[in-house]
Amino acid sequence: MRLLIVEDEPDMLDTLAEAMRGEGYAVDEAADGEEGLFKALEIDYDLIICDVMMPVYDGFELLRRVRQVKKTPVLMLTARTKVQDRIHGLDSGADDYLAKPVDLNELAARVRALIRRAHGNASPVITLGEVEIDTSAQTVKVAGQPVILTGREYALLEFCVQRRGKIITRTQLYEHLHDENDSPVSNLVDVHVFNLRKKLGQDFIVTHRGRGYSIGA
Repeated sequence: MRLLIVEDEPDMLDTLAEAMRGEGYAVDEAADGEEGLFKALEIDYDLIICDVMMPVYDGFELLRRVRQVKKTPVLMLTARTKVQDRIHGLDSGADDYLAKPVDLNELAARVRALIRRAHGNASPVITLGEVEIDTSAQTVKVAGQPVILTGREYALLEFCVQRRGKIITRTQLYEHLHDENDSPVSNLVDVHVFNLRKKLGQDFIVTHRGRGYSIGA
């Protein structure tokens, strides 16, 4: 999953980005509302974390402009304590609100919940045949037995599972598994798919020649 964090305080931006990368996400960063809006409109993120008080465009204006063209889940961060500010953000199209100072564990839990909700999954546990994926704990079992995946393998698996029943192109996988600072190897997706098949079963991920991959509903 690929996130965008828009925050004008450098230390806070670094802290949030490091924490979300530690949770296994690819993370892009923006230091003000103008840069954040450009990236939010150019790239299909799985979720945007956006501060309210920022130069150029504040979080409300960024949200308003994003909502004109995209349904990307947006989690707003604010140091404001007034209920009316939170109501304004939610009524403007925000999916969730979190007050500063941010508890990083709570932030990670809210991000997971918003991504699940965006794909219509109420439960964090998704079961496909003998494969069980817990998107909250980020663990995988096959026939009840734990399976160890690398961070990239798990990220690819969850991205596909959240979109089960749909064909996912290699381009989509590259764009969502890597952030703007990565230089991915061209055949890396194929390597991850090969390894996942070894661990989860040869038929778990289906190849659609010339189109991409899919995991059954």
